Amino acid sequence: MSAPTVEEATSTGAPVTVRLRGIGKRFPGVIANDDINIDVRRGTIHAIVGENGAGKSTLMKILYGVQPPDSGTIEIEGTQVSLKSPADAIAAGVGMVFQHFMLADNLTVLENVVLGAEKLHGIGGAARAEIMRISDSYGLDVEPDRMVEELGVGARQRVEILKVLYRGARIVILDEPTAVLVPHEVDELFDNLRELKKEGLSVIFISHKLDEVLSVADEITVIRRGTTVKTVSPRDVTARQLAELMVGSELPSPSTETSTVTDVVLLSVKNLTLAGVDGRELLKDISFDIHKGEVLGIAGVEGNGQEELVESIMGMRHSSGEIRLDGRDLAHESTGERREAGIGYIPADRQRHGLLLDAPLWENRVLGHQGRPPSARGPLIDKRAARADTERIIAAYDVRTPGPDVLARALSGGNQQKLIVGREMSSEPIVLIASHPTRGVDVGAQAAIWGHIKDARRNGLAVLLISADLDELIGLSDRIEVILRGRMVGTFDPGDVTPEQLGSAMTGASL
Repeated sequence: MSAPTVEEATSTGAPVTVRLRGIGKRFPGVIANDDINIDVRRGTIHAIVGENGAGKSTLMKILYGVQPPDSGTIEIEGTQVSLKSPADAIAAGVGMVFQHFMLADNLTVLENVVLGAEKLHGIGGAARAEIMRISDSYGLDVEPDRMVEELGVGARQRVEILKVLYRGARIVILDEPTAVLVPHEVDELFDNLRELKKEGLSVIFISHKLDEVLSVADEITVIRRGTTVKTVSPRDVTARQLAELMVGSELPSPSTETSTVTDVVLLSVKNLTLAGVDGRELLKDISFDIHKGEVLGIAGVEGNGQEELVESIMGMRHSSGEIRLDGRDLAHESTGERREAGIGYIPADRQRHGLLLDAPLWENRVLGHQGRPPSARGPLIDKRAARADTERIIAAYDVRTPGPDVLARALSGGNQQKLIVGREMSSEPIVLIASHPTRGVDVGAQAAIWGHIKDARRNGLAVLLISADLDELIGLSDRIEVILRGRMVGTFDPGDVTPEQLGSAMTGASL
């Protein structure tokens, strides 16, 4: 494949608004960035792709002033800058929406948006008017007076984007912005990004979804193991060629297999109902069975009850109705007891619910399984066995890290996810609750996780799969249920349904 170099791709057209030259960053035992060179032109969408741990997020944190580079220079609008903090970056016109949101749950949307930027429009009517102007202009559908803790993941993302625009950013960094969106929401986001581009803003777009990158980007830079490989035009490459540049293999996709579903019910949910603090029903009469060797997929727009359903099954919320695990009534069981009984849990938000970020990897291997081997020997934690099993997971699940004593915080998001998947699969559950199991992982890791789930299903695992990736749901599920406003509203055969049909049912358009 022949493709233009960085210099060729940026030598014509609009002026360069961000120029990175020779950027290097090292951490103990890890070279995150090594001689990175990227030019981003004004009024363009510039995508950055690469494997988990390739150095994309570290590079963007450097551009946003979160971390200083060890070497290299940054130019913004032709002026070399030293970005020692996010405040410096914001002052230079750079804003960033992180993959893991930076919002305070106990504050309103308005309070989150104006926090730290009170001098712009105050904290009252003028601020609210500006928030609504931005929201309406870009179709963000943000309600200033809603509490953030009441919002789904998709709505939180829109608040983060609004925060950046509110501060007047002219260079907007988006880290995996479509990970939580359904197809029509992705289209709306891309329309919004194109509007930003028309107004002369530059958008840096980090994603693992190569088809989306090809549809929205003006230029694409591939990073592999901390070094820029090539900058290409989407007109000149295919998804397969991008995947080869990233990981040396074809972009994988899940495929349906011979059914492994048995007649044995391992998880039974009957008439599950959950009321919110305001009395509004968050879940209403949810009923389903999952059989041994079956994957039941749940499709729905974020905020329609998926999180509440998972937390009810895990015992994190007190709901009415019946939940049985292999015939065992879980009504009075704690979350820990449910896990000990055989439920594995991959949470939707790995950093909030899946990891202790400031603990080493071997302690995170123990997390949630501290009463069972190899994590424990009698009443005590068996550190040596836990470290050894962590090393096994690191190797088996290709977690890119120097070893089990590294802090979880030091791993990229995708490698954090692979550690969690390895931990939960290694506990040999009979039922796995998998909420967005491949969110934020690269194409190679995605294929590996799909493979682990398929292997476990063939061995009799029952899986409840919640995912915003409709291709993933169709490819892995034996049956798909659609949830809308807390109710199950349709059942679909993955062999017959299309992503467009699922998306239509998820919004209620086809009901």
